[in-house]
This record gives sequence, structure tokens and C-alpha cells, in this order.
Amino acid sequence: MVEQTKMLTKPDGKLLLELARKSIESHFSKKDIDFSKYKKFDKKQGVFVTLNENGELRGCIGFPYPTFELYKAVFDAAKAAAFEDPRFPPLQKDELKEIHIDISVLTVPEEIKVKSPDDYMKNIKIGEDGLIMKSGWASGLLLPQVFTEYKSTPKQALEMTCQKAGMSKDAWRDPSTKVFRFQAQIFEED
Repeated sequence: MVEQTKMLTKPDGKLLLELARKSIESHFSKKDIDFSKYKKFDKKQGVFVTLNENGELRGCIGFPYPTFELYKAVFDAAKAAAFEDPRFPPLQKDELKEIHIDISVLTVPEEIKVKSPDDYMKNIKIGEDGLIMKSGWASGLLLPQVFTEYKSTPKQALEMTCQKAGMSKDAWRDPSTKVFRFQAQIFEED
């Protein structure tokens, strides 16, 4: 099982969402943020910040591994989702009021070890597990909520993650491809 991190509370999530929004706002206001009330999130954790506008994806960037303290990771990921996601033009100030922010705080990804590729199917729980696919330089990640949203089967989840990595959809069957799973605690703005 994936290493469990301390569960965050709803008020914690609200504070992290506030930080994510302030991060984006600070880009426009050019004002520094006082991090003192956020420094309680000093444990290194993986995190993704997702921006949606009118129900459509508008940016999603994060850190799959616990490289930065959570408050720093949220701050940096929110800014990157707004202004550096290569799939979208940088967010404009007038769009900010339309943006809905989600934060996914991740457990540490663990490799799923199997004897046969077909064994992956019984080791992936849709609605709980996100996936990372790696082969050579190719790598792709999909958050757990993506598979729920698309009503994916475990096989479809594997195929989607391969495609996200730029691999053929059946690359998960190749013994040189590594498959990792993780869980996410998700917080979203009201």
C-alpha cells in the first residue's frame, strides 16, 4: 500500500486554496505574500493545482513527489498552472474571477510490481488511485479524479496514462514500462 501521509482537515484545505489563489493574484498585484500562516504546512508533499474555467480545464501543474514543503509546492504549482501550462495561454487578470481551483495533495507514488501485465488490473482502484507511467524518458501522470470523471476501467486508466506520457496505449504491457500509483486528498473551492 502507498505510504500514508497525515490527513489534512477541511480548514487546512481551505487555507491551501486561499494560498493558491493568493499566489495567482500576486502575479497581477506584484505584492509579496506573507507566508507565516501557511508555514504550518512544512512537510514535503507532492501536490497538483488544477484550474478550471466554466467547467473546462484551464491549467494543471504540480509536483508528483515530495520535493518541496507543501505550502511552497502549492504556491509554485498554482502560479505555474496559471501562467506556465504549455497547453494554455497564460491566465489573464479578467479571467481570475472565473477560475475554480482544486488542490490534490498526493501520497508518495509507489511502483506496482506484477508478475504479468494483466495483474495491474487487480492492483488499480478506480476512484482511489492516480497513475504514473514511466519508460525511458517518457513519463505521464493522471490524477485519480480523471479516471472517475471518465468512468474508466483499470485497463482504460492504464491506456490513458500511457497516452498522456506520449507512449502507445498498450505500452503498459512492456516489461520496461514502470507503473506507479498514488492517492490524493482533494480540496476544491466552493
